[in-house]
Amino acid sequence: MTDSKKALKSTVLLPVFLPAVVVTVLLVTGVIVSPELAGTLFNNTLEWITQTFGWFYMLAVAIFLVFMVVVGVSNWGNIKLGPDHAEPQFNFLEWFAMLFSAGYGIALLFFGVAEPVLHFASPPAGAAETVDSAKQAMQIAFFHWGFHIWGIYGLVGLVLAYFSFRHGLPLSIRSALYPLIGDRIYGPVGHAVDVFAILGTLFGIATTLGLSVVQINAGINYLWPQIPVDITVQVIAIALITAAATVSVVAGMDKGIKRLSIMNMVLAIGLMTFVFLAGPTIHILESFLQNTGSYLNGIVARTFNLQAYTRSDWIGNWTLFIFGWTIAWAPFVGMFIAKISRGRTIRQFVFGVMLVPSVFTFLWFSVFGDTALNLIMNEGLTTLIGDVQRDQAVALFKLLHELPGSFFISVLTVLLIITFFVTSSDSGSLVIDALASGGVINTPVWQRVFWAVLEGVLASALLFGGGLKALQAMTVTSALPFAIIMLIAAAGLWRALQIEGHRESSLQGYMTSSPQLKTNQWKQRLAAMVDFPGRRKVSRFIETTVISSMRQVEAELQRRGWDASVVFDSEICRAHLQVKWDDQADFSYDIRLTEHEAPEYHKNGPDSESGASAADAYYRAEVYMRRGGRAYDIFGYEENDIIKDILDQFEKYLHFLEISPGSLPWDMAEHDEMLSEDSAESEAGKSD
Repeated sequence: MTDSKKALKSTVLLPVFLPAVVVTVLLVTGVIVSPELAGTLFNNTLEWITQTFGWFYMLAVAIFLVFMVVVGVSNWGNIKLGPDHAEPQFNFLEWFAMLFSAGYGIALLFFGVAEPVLHFASPPAGAAETVDSAKQAMQIAFFHWGFHIWGIYGLVGLVLAYFSFRHGLPLSIRSALYPLIGDRIYGPVGHAVDVFAILGTLFGIATTLGLSVVQINAGINYLWPQIPVDITVQVIAIALITAAATVSVVAGMDKGIKRLSIMNMVLAIGLMTFVFLAGPTIHILESFLQNTGSYLNGIVARTFNLQAYTRSDWIGNWTLFIFGWTIAWAPFVGMFIAKISRGRTIRQFVFGVMLVPSVFTFLWFSVFGDTALNLIMNEGLTTLIGDVQRDQAVALFKLLHELPGSFFISVLTVLLIITFFVTSSDSGSLVIDALASGGVINTPVWQRVFWAVLEGVLASALLFGGGLKALQAMTVTSALPFAIIMLIAAAGLWRALQIEGHRESSLQGYMTSSPQLKTNQWKQRLAAMVDFPGRRKVSRFIETTVISSMRQVEAELQRRGWDASVVFDSEICRAHLQVKWDDQADFSYDIRLTEHEAPEYHKNGPDSESGASAADAYYRAEVYMRRGGRAYDIFGYEENDIIKDILDQFEKYLHFLEISPGSLPWDMAEHDEMLSEDSAESEAGKSD
């Protein structure tokens, strides 16, 4: 097929794509036809969900956070999100920049000043505009944007990364239900889960884009007062920035999103550093430490505080909105985090996703929120309260106005908001497109463009039909079904991890206690220590000795009624023995040619093959099982020794089937393809 045909060929999964698009189009049409009726409906829906399901949101978020912490500190934390030999695709700085930009960079810019000021002026409990309300304001901001937020994002990302990269299932929300419903994830139930995920993501992104474009409009109006703050300007801004997001989404992950994300981080850290130095620096440091301690001390009480005895609109307008927004956006952020986290361990993922962004968030609110409160309480800038109450979007620019070089810094801030807008839209388009394609990652460009445009249209329609209140209502509404899906997904991941953990621990104990026949392999061990063979010698060993050994095992298993097969892939020099048994996980034993950098003491000595100066690289015949590389080399083994190693591994496999009759029959073909691609990528990386 030609490249042009590939670019036009659709990968959409119609049972997912059509319902999501139809619901979105009907909503947009209804808002445009009757914006007043739509606004009333949004407000009534938000009030009903807040009063009826507020307790459920808070309980679910608490469960998500506890689940993530327990998994991260348990022995399961050592499990890799991918084959055991997989390495992270991005370094830590790139990884953090992308998850931060996709996560909630826009939210920090919008609420970093506004939320502390509003809570200070109108706290949920106690007197307003006091020292106590200032402390309470900062603790609430920490609570709303701290560990709970990243526990929600992290749970979805962990579930997707584990089932997709570890077990070869589609990178889609439906895969999380595999341990509970099996192959039915490919039917109506799986389709419905992905439809809810798409709708939640669309509304979550629309809310984010709506907030950002309102703030962009406020910033432009502050810089150039002749440009008004109204819906027309905001819709034009959405159209222009959606076009920029389309260019980025066409460029792809590495060229588009990664570069923009790194630029976002540089600008955000630069802005925060400027305010930190220009503001009350010592006070910021002191309040950062004090507020962090207060947050940690009161995290349990705030998690379960629903104002049950003092019912008001505050919790719906703030806590439930922010948590609902996060849950609605979790399919997008979670899938995006999963895509960039392959090769990390579960523990690295949990603490990287939860701890580092949360600490950065606490510092951000301390810098911007405490600077604003200091201006109000100690420098008499009480007008800031009224300005923020009238228009939250202008809060950041009113703060910057009080600092030196305010015009220049405000221009950079508008640029930062725009780049966050672009990264949210383009990364969201990639994720929604993958969901609508049943987990396919490499999709045609036109599909990604379609979703980017639809996001912009939806954001414009919701602004037109009720402004931020409409965005808030649709976000909390769409989060309700997905919160239930997340709880089911957490149960599925727990079951899968139990099976994997039981497998590893039981096999280790079994093989330690079982009598094992030993062959005299000291010569092979010595050769592995001092010889560094070249590619030709190891390839020939795999093609002859290894294949011959596997063939003997294959023939004997077939004679005894087992479905065994041996395949040799000459392109990557891979010998593969596979044994199938009913619907259980297949037994897989690979020997692969791998390249390694030679140690210095070898480079300075004679080459074992040519007698010339030693090569910079040497090759190994490494063993790979279903879980990835086993990190040992069998080059130089005799056939009997190779057969013994195969049987040792097969014995472990049979023991696992005996003790775990409910093991999960993951799709072996996809898993093998994933391992092959990983091996090929590894070889390509070494060649580069």
